[in-house]
Amino acid sequence: MRLLIAGGGGFRVPLIYRALASGRFAGMVTDLVLYDVDPARLDAVTAVLRSMPEAPGARLAVHPTTDLVEALAGAGMVFAAIRPGGTAGRVADERVAQDLGLLGQETTGAGGISYALRTIPHMLRLARLMKEHCPDAWLINFTNPAGMVTEALLPVLGGKVIGICDSAGALVQRAARAAGAALPEGRLDGVGYYGLNHLGWLYRLESAGRDVLPELLEDPRVLGSFEEGRLFPQPFLAGLGALPNEYLYYYYQHDAARTAMRAASRTRGETIHGQQQELYPRLAAAGTDAFRLWEEARRSREEGYLAEARSESGQRDEEDLAGGGYERVALAAMHALSGAGDTQLILNTRNSLPASQQPGPDAAVPPAAQPATAQPATAEPAIPGLAADAVVEVPCTVTTNGAVPLAQQAPPEPQLALLRRVKEVERLTVRAATDGNRDAALEAFTRHPLVDSRELAVQLLAGYEREFPALRDLWRRGGR
Repeated sequence: MRLLIAGGGGFRVPLIYRALASGRFAGMVTDLVLYDVDPARLDAVTAVLRSMPEAPGARLAVHPTTDLVEALAGAGMVFAAIRPGGTAGRVADERVAQDLGLLGQETTGAGGISYALRTIPHMLRLARLMKEHCPDAWLINFTNPAGMVTEALLPVLGGKVIGICDSAGALVQRAARAAGAALPEGRLDGVGYYGLNHLGWLYRLESAGRDVLPELLEDPRVLGSFEEGRLFPQPFLAGLGALPNEYLYYYYQHDAARTAMRAASRTRGETIHGQQQELYPRLAAAGTDAFRLWEEARRSREEGYLAEARSESGQRDEEDLAGGGYERVALAAMHALSGAGDTQLILNTRNSLPASQQPGPDAAVPPAAQPATAQPATAEPAIPGLAADAVVEVPCTVTTNGAVPLAQQAPPEPQLALLRRVKEVERLTVRAATDGNRDAALEAFTRHPLVDSRELAVQLLAGYEREFPALRDLWRRGGR
């Protein structure tokens, strides 16, 4: 199989290469194409790949290119992890919000809306070129904000697009390890999780047929052994009856997060931008030492992740760092899509149950037989209370036909109200980016619960238009 990584100069590309070169995914890909608009970043990442220690399997053929049409030719699978404007764009996403006294974070709140507005048009172009040059290929989307980007691509690619994020799956694995629960490999039947990307809750965790989550939530000592358990007070978690995704820290501990960010000498984006500005030229010139330099930088970057939430609990420990791995989620999905057997993963996909999970006597067709693009006339949602055509983050069974969501219980009213409001914001943002609708963008900023002000929304949009002139072009073009 020929795999294309759009955003092939990205910092985490070596993680994908390493997973493809050895272990259970070795041999699945024969050619790896790295596409990026920045040739210097391609040179740096290619240097890292060439200097990696030899894996037991054969090394992959790597083809770097700055020509997207050339890159798409013959692709059987496309991984997309692009960042228009690079890390400098992230700096502006965060700084414009923070300078107005708001939360300055990459994917949550105002910064996430800005990121989506300038990213979705590029991803739509990629999707349309895929329809032309590799119409049978799947798009596995890492591009953030993953839920909004995936929702924007559905009208173009239908069920051939799946959104990937590792934070929900990492939460499940860390909680299961802390609770001593044994989760079968590739199975999530005993896991209850509902949400949107970077906004979800683990509400059930079964082991040997018994839900062990309530006991976990009542044990401060065990909660203190892993990241999400340390982010929130134990009495709060026990009352909630669920474990929130780490990004809910920005909602539940909003004032503390904002204060910590404002106290820091640099935003997270500014830190990463400075690191990469210095690192990439060194990688390209490092020869056989490139992999070692990259690995040191990777560790430093992972340890600083969500640092504003850990001012009291210190650095992430080894088990926290081991819990994630977006490359493993992506490759497990690709493995199943390629026909190696189904698997279950938490993914971003349409909130629509297949016919086999619809209520009524005629629900007899197994999920694997349901085409990914088929939608029942009156589809039932996997997460009750949210629209069936909305993109949500939920446990799914992945087969050669795509990602089929598993039915979840209805969220309690406070969680459901937050989900509905943020989904409204996401859909306004998608409309703004797709149709070039400035009014929809202004309403998205206004309606977001971490902004919640028309006056601030006006200032935010004006600030982002100053930083990103392409937004004004988007409004003039009407999204075309």
